[in-house]
Amino acid sequence: MMEVGGNASANSIYEAYIPDGVTKPGPDAGHEQRSNFIRSKYEFQEFLKPSLRIISGKSSLESSSTKSAIDSFRSTSGTERQEGMVEFIGLLKVKVIKGTDLAIRDIKSSDPYVILSLGQQTVQTSVVSSNLNPVWNEEYMLSVPEHYGQMKLKVFDHDTFSSDDIMGEADIDLQSLITSAMAFGDAGMFGDMQIGKWLKSDDNALIEDSTVNIIDGKVKQMMSLKLQNVESGELDLELEWIPLDQ
Repeated sequence: MMEVGGNASANSIYEAYIPDGVTKPGPDAGHEQRSNFIRSKYEFQEFLKPSLRIISGKSSLESSSTKSAIDSFRSTSGTERQEGMVEFIGLLKVKVIKGTDLAIRDIKSSDPYVILSLGQQTVQTSVVSSNLNPVWNEEYMLSVPEHYGQMKLKVFDHDTFSSDDIMGEADIDLQSLITSAMAFGDAGMFGDMQIGKWLKSDDNALIEDSTVNIIDGKVKQMMSLKLQNVESGELDLELEWIPLDQ
């Protein structure tokens, strides 16, 4: 679930147009009633001001690489822009920042690299030789399908003469980032503020709560992940949502 930072002004945007006959669930409301209201509010955006349901505007802060990715995306045909008839709704810029205390897979160290997967797309970082605390600071662009799932992350140890060894993995929930970004529309219209949050729980890999923020007109989310199914290792990422019409 997404928490909008306890911010009254943000809630006033998400709940600006609650229709007659629809009541916000109280503390004693049942699970199904609360779940239906949350889905209507965040996923279906039924209570938003109509103008905020359409992402518009163009940021002057776009990097040339971002412009190139968007232009390339737009230039493809309708068939090429679909994965089995599923339209893409935006772009996700992922910055793989660093790893910390990664697992040893060679004699005394490892040669780590990261693989990210979303839908049918996969990207891979460079290999950092003999380093358990690698710094990548590498950015990658992924297209987000309409029915997006979790982004998959895996860390491997590169081996020359044998198959690469797994060094941990994590699943990344994109809902808080994407629903917050789409709800607020043109982020350039707002000052710096928190607009969402992915909460740490026993069911995810977060080390601490991960907030979604508008920063300099862009929607970004920093996160630190504890790698799963491995003896040690953490990974830091930064996500940025880029609407197609930016």
